[in-house]
Amino acid sequence: MDSGEPGLLKTDQVPEEGEDAAATISAAETLSDEEQEELRKELAKVEEEIQTLSQVLAAKEKHLAEIKRKLGINSLQELRQNIARGWQDVTATSAYKKTSETLSQAGQKASAAFSSVGSVITKKLEDVKNSPTFKSFEEKVENLKSKVGGNKAAGGDFGEVLNSTASASATESLTEQTQETQ
Repeated sequence: MDSGEPGLLKTDQVPEEGEDAAATISAAETLSDEEQEELRKELAKVEEEIQTLSQVLAAKEKHLAEIKRKLGINSLQELRQNIARGWQDVTATSAYKKTSETLSQAGQKASAAFSSVGSVITKKLEDVKNSPTFKSFEEKVENLKSKVGGNKAAGGDFGEVLNSTASASATESLTEQTQETQ
């Protein structure tokens, strides 16, 4: 492999981190000429094998790309497949399962908490409805209703009072529009 190209592995020894350069040189000097020649031949052989394997790998990659092109497999499809495979791998892990269970339990607890908050709000609204202030407001609305709607029997619930007040307001506005057009 003496093509004038530097090989992948250099014949000069580079001292390892922390190793003394003098020790490396003396180790090379302790080898006989015959041993050094044998190691150089082995080095050349290994470099040649590496180059051959690189060429074979490049050819295989080219062949793979050609097969994928013929099958219509593109990068986007590969990415989708890799993501799907990765997601399956993630969901199979015990950490994912444990996290999923924990989040499920947290969701159930949050649901129960919201339910109890709803119950508390309902109770508070009932307390407000039964409070003297609300009763006083309700009476004032009923008095207003009787003044606006005429002499109808007092009573009914708050919703009826609001509906009748809205009806009375609508009737008044229709009467006003009729008088304006005449």
